[in-house]
Amino acid sequence: MKWSEIAIHTTNEAVEPVSNILHEAGASGVVIEDPQELLKEREDVFGEIYQLNPADYPEEGVIVKAYLSVNSFLGETVDAIKEAINNLLLFDIDLGRNSVSISEVNEEEWATAWKKYYNPVKISERFTIVPTWENYEPVSSDELIIELDPGMAFGTGTHPTTVMCIQALERTVKPGDTVVDVGTGSGVLSIAAALLQAQRVTALDLDEVAVASAKINVKLNKVQDLVSVSQNNLLDGVSAAADVVVANILAEVIVRFTDDVAKVVKPGGYFIASGIIQPKKQEVKDALIASGFVIEETMHMEDWVALIARRK
Repeated sequence: MKWSEIAIHTTNEAVEPVSNILHEAGASGVVIEDPQELLKEREDVFGEIYQLNPADYPEEGVIVKAYLSVNSFLGETVDAIKEAINNLLLFDIDLGRNSVSISEVNEEEWATAWKKYYNPVKISERFTIVPTWENYEPVSSDELIIELDPGMAFGTGTHPTTVMCIQALERTVKPGDTVVDVGTGSGVLSIAAALLQAQRVTALDLDEVAVASAKINVKLNKVQDLVSVSQNNLLDGVSAAADVVVANILAEVIVRFTDDVAKVVKPGGYFIASGIIQPKKQEVKDALIASGFVIEETMHMEDWVALIARRK
């Protein structure tokens, strides 16, 4: 079977929304080539250091790659992807070079092209993300392992916005808590909450493909008795009180439903908001405060921000 590789040369700011557009267009996975990976100083506690080849990365900007099956609708799909990416300008998202290139690859090449970028990585004090095809032995008795197949849905668990969410969940989720994960994607945050001994986790996503993939990942990690995954638009129709709500989505979306979050989070409970670029940080903080939250912690990683807010 023939596959078409689509490569978008963009900015770090646009990686999350562009990746989501590719996923919604039917991509089975994404590869992110960010030259900042070559410059990172990695501490042992947050994972192993891998030998990276500078030739695999652009000199500036970020390249996001995905793979689409070659069929009679491919041209229309690519045009729709370009249009959706250009529409991100309406949200003041810097697209950088915003160039799109297409190349054809064989299925065997596609099946392994992105796997070389994805290895077991320790992302917090307790959590390690492990691809399903890797054999990994925990290095400590309290280490928590999340198995993911990034080919099934967007979200490998190693992007800064997701890493900060998981670190924030470690600090806020207590055994017996109820958690709501808004925009669950691959389900990684819901899985993390369940492994932290949350009593019940509700995972929500508007995209039916993400819902199906999150259900698979939940079963892979054997937490299906704790995590329920369903298709839903943000918190529409959600009334059950939660100890923690987590949302790793665009800042522009977060500011629109902080009042809804305040209705769901118990007094004294937490809202973890991530996916926020630096210029949008204050706007999100103001929205949270206006909805009755107190900002307890502001987390930074690369150009991204995550907020831990507590309901008064």
